[in-house]
Amino acid sequence: MSTILRAWLLLIAASAVTTGFAFAHAHGLWVAVALLGLAMVKSRVILADYLQLNRVPAVRRGFMAVLILWAGIALALAFAAQP
Repeated sequence: MSTILRAWLLLIAASAVTTGFAFAHAHGLWVAVALLGLAMVKSRVILADYLQLNRVPAVRRGFMAVLILWAGIALALAFAAQP
């Protein structure tokens, strides 16, 4: 199986899980954590396989560091919004 096909299948699976959360009308802190985790997985796949940044690991790590920072901020806001 090629790298692109494997990446595409992983993105389809992660998107299906995300859609499942929406159809289930799931809410709560655990959903925010799960959705941010899925977003990080999808980001990593896109950066590494589609943009081929796996050839330049330092650049990929830089992009992921920024994305993880933003996800951390979003998660902190989700925690802060809990009663």
